[in-house]
Amino acid sequence: MNREVEVVVIGAGQAGLSAAYYLRRHFAPGTGFAVLDHAPHAGGAWQFRWPTLTFATVNGVYRLPGMDVPEPEPTTPVSGVISQYFTDYEREFDLRVQRPVSVSAVRSLPDERLEVVTDRGTWITRALINATGTWERPFWPRYAGQDRFNGRQLHTAQYRGPDEFAGRRVAVVGGGISGIQHLLEIDPLAASTHWITRREPQWRSGDFNPDRGREAVAMVEERVRRGLRPQSVISVTGVPMTPAIRAAREAGVLDRLPMFDQITPDGLRWDDGRFIAVDTILWATGFRAALDHLAPLKLRGSGGGIIMDGTRVAADPRVHLVGYGPSASTVGANRAGRAAVSAIRAFLGATSAPAAARV
Repeated sequence: MNREVEVVVIGAGQAGLSAAYYLRRHFAPGTGFAVLDHAPHAGGAWQFRWPTLTFATVNGVYRLPGMDVPEPEPTTPVSGVISQYFTDYEREFDLRVQRPVSVSAVRSLPDERLEVVTDRGTWITRALINATGTWERPFWPRYAGQDRFNGRQLHTAQYRGPDEFAGRRVAVVGGGISGIQHLLEIDPLAASTHWITRREPQWRSGDFNPDRGREAVAMVEERVRRGLRPQSVISVTGVPMTPAIRAAREAGVLDRLPMFDQITPDGLRWDDGRFIAVDTILWATGFRAALDHLAPLKLRGSGGGIIMDGTRVAADPRVHLVGYGPSASTVGANRAGRAAVSAIRAFLGATSAPAAARV
């Protein structure tokens, strides 16, 4: 069954719901726009976060437009609260998110509309807002000997807390906030821990003020404007030197090792002869943008990324990417949602909303 709408939004995380909020002010849900989400419940990637990620340890939760975020006790796990917040948000603004819906492909039609193919039918649309984020594409580096490792390997996406690492010899690979948080949680319970990163960590002291934030986002934005793969914002902002991180450095927990050259059945080996015995490797190596369903549109350039003009794909004005590159943060996702809807309205020639479509 084919359904026709003006705009399809793929993904109902922070960026997708922000876009849907602004669409709801100008288009009727169901007929004017549709929001398709692969996840089983509301909450975006937050619903899959580990239970020990609390409001005290989370890097940041930013409000969606039009509704404040709850402020529970600092020790409250983020996952359940934010999932409920997203549920309430969808209901409050009548966004009518359809889930679970898996999008397999987006194709261009002869009449210049787009065909969105899913496991629950096909949507025909004049414009597309892609807000699929990164959670479903964890990045696993490949190293010699990896398939022969006798121990356990897991990714941040599979991390459920420190208890399962009790008594284990653990290597945490990755220099981002998640890897550091995992290490700080695991170290008191593990037999031993080692922290391994590709680059020396860049520690950031002092407040992260708006000027530094804008500078960091501009650096990421410059890459996507040139069609390069986007870097994470944290890669250009540096790691904040919180009291917990400072204490861990002083205790030797965050003594960083460079990347190893080979994985053996029993541990990690460097070409200079160093070796550490481990039975668990936790890959905190980040995620990549989940864009495989857009492959039929041939949006990627020679640099491996997608050349962007704001939220719009430079090569295809029908397609906007929100929560991508500079808008991957929760603050940036909100702004991107609004900007995408504004640009789409201009592209579609919308001048005013029917009264029945407004909220």
